[in-house]
Amino acid sequence: MTMRRTAVTRPNLNVPFFWPVNLAADMAEQGLDMVARNVRFLGEEMRMHGGIKPRLATAHEVCLKLRTLDLCDYSAANAAGMPTLVDAPYAGHTSMIADYHEGQSLMQTLLGHGVERLFLTDWHSATPDMKDLEVDQYLAELLACVDDLGGRVNLIGLCQGGWMASMLAARYPHKVASLVLAGAPIDTHAGNGPLVGMVRHSPMAFYEDLVASGDGLMLGKYMLAGWKNMHPGQHYVQDHIDLYEHIDDPAWLAKTEAFERWYENPLDLPGRWYLQVIDQLFKRNLLARGDYVALGRKLDLKAITCPLYLLAGEDDDITSHEQVFAAERLMGTPSAHVRKQMVPGGHVGLFMGARTLTDVWPGIAAWVAGQSGS
Repeated sequence: MTMRRTAVTRPNLNVPFFWPVNLAADMAEQGLDMVARNVRFLGEEMRMHGGIKPRLATAHEVCLKLRTLDLCDYSAANAAGMPTLVDAPYAGHTSMIADYHEGQSLMQTLLGHGVERLFLTDWHSATPDMKDLEVDQYLAELLACVDDLGGRVNLIGLCQGGWMASMLAARYPHKVASLVLAGAPIDTHAGNGPLVGMVRHSPMAFYEDLVASGDGLMLGKYMLAGWKNMHPGQHYVQDHIDLYEHIDDPAWLAKTEAFERWYENPLDLPGRWYLQVIDQLFKRNLLARGDYVALGRKLDLKAITCPLYLLAGEDDDITSHEQVFAAERLMGTPSAHVRKQMVPGGHVGLFMGARTLTDVWPGIAAWVAGQSGS
């Protein structure tokens, strides 16, 4: 089809927004049906890239509102047992990663497989008045959630939420009954993932300039551009071709809309928080080295002795399995109480992939439910 060839060969990255401009020629050559298709395509392009906003898929109640997050209660009616707290990632996309879509939701999977008292951190996008918040403020509010739930929880950390959960467990080990880390970078210098070399060799001035250009915030749109540039052919060309080819497929559009709600709406981060993370965690690897100070004390990961479950993706180009599985040697949990699992697929699939949610997370849910009496 002529329009596809034009989209692929033109260098302008914004070209998908201008594909339907030759409507007169299309009308003469291909008729009104093609024109209508082009108009629908343009409308979907504009709506999906900025016109739709993220939302959690499953009914829940906000049981605690803090400056940095809402604590969301997904618990079943008459739920009993120890609460389980899912710490969604903050550095990037919204908490929708844990409650993505009806029938394709980590929260629904956990609820359906024995985790009755279930809660989720729904982190807020940073506003200008939050630009100077540090990691300690976020840890303190995560601690407030744990205390509000009774002071002891099963903790599930997803991606960046995993190193935050590990910090909390190292600082207050008696408050964590079990710890699940999925795609969580614990030793950020392990493995050979693309982010390891990029962060290690990029000067801090580069990140400081990004924050300065955001008036003290690390803007989500900058991070989104960086992630897209890791796979430019997919995001700048193929995604738009796919949309054009499926513009008359309601099921495909609904599925794609759910993904775009999540992917195209990354959170803004406090600049001070972001620079602290880049410098102390990713450049100097202080948490893995035992030199990271949180809430007034140096953290020793060996203080974590609770049952531990580690989940990594074979093709994860954000957090390599070496970064996740390093927790086994760095933490103090006896080997008999450590579970490790590597699954096919990449980073996002660990939390949102239909196959992983069907084949892997039910077993993790049963494992978590079994730790509540430990």
